[in-house]
Amino acid sequence: QVQLVESGGGLVQAGGSLRLSCAASGRGFSIYVMGWYRQAPGKQRELVATITTTGTSDYADSVKGRSTISRDNAKNTMSLQMNSLKPEDTAVYFCNAKSLSGIRTAWGQGTQVTVSS
Repeated sequence: QVQLVESGGGLVQAGGSLRLSCAASGRGFSIYVMGWYRQAPGKQRELVATITTTGTSDYADSVKGRSTISRDNAKNTMSLQMNSLKPEDTAVYFCNAKSLSGIRTAWGQGTQVTVSS
């Protein structure tokens, strides 16, 4: 089973920066893509950014240009650097890992990000 542990959330003022990290462990399946999702109160969980083992990344339009996702395959870690944070970025951020087929998936417990105006 693959376990994911997030860290780095917190309270930041608008315009500030945060770096979220995710560490994967366990042997449940071979991870192909890792990503960040977020869920704000009363809203559905949405994709923030993803990155494959080969480094191909993708971003939601809402964070494009303000965020950078990175990954260390050797250490099974992933990070999301978020800059120019806005109050609408406030949400619980979840780390996700998927197999190549997409059938196998794992989720972290989530880390709270709060951006004050």
